[in-house]
Amino acid sequence: MSQCYLLLGTNIGDKKHNLLQARELITARIGEITKPSAIYQTSAWGKEDQDDFLNQVLEVETDLSPEHLLSVGLDIEKELGRIRYEHWGERLIDIDILYYEDQVITSQRLTVPHPEIQNRKFTLVPLVELAPDHKHPKMKQTNKDLLEACNDPLEVVKID
Repeated sequence: MSQCYLLLGTNIGDKKHNLLQARELITARIGEITKPSAIYQTSAWGKEDQDDFLNQVLEVETDLSPEHLLSVGLDIEKELGRIRYEHWGERLIDIDILYYEDQVITSQRLTVPHPEIQNRKFTLVPLVELAPDHKHPKMKQTNKDLLEACNDPLEVVKID
């Protein structure tokens, strides 16, 4: 079994329900959620003229390869109704692979660690809740150090 960290995000419809449905399908198709973070609310990042997001990070034990994990995550997004209208646009559900063990993967389909971890508080705050001392395999800094250095001005508010 391999340990991975997934970021869930949603800003359309019943957001808490969207996260719940995603967690249920992740458990059924990807693996056991060993630690969920709290749920956090953040203003939209990148494209700001949309509703606030709810985000959550999950620590998951999986026997899927990183590429298969990506495919299953995309299938879950599609099944839950995600339609990709525009880059950084609103979404019913988003499932991002943040880390997969300590692997560094760069392919046409997949980049791990996620290339924006260090730039986004909505990712780092719940990630630090679960794994403050986990070192980014490329940057060689802990999640906690990355959060302290992050210049993202958006407020991340714990709601659950």
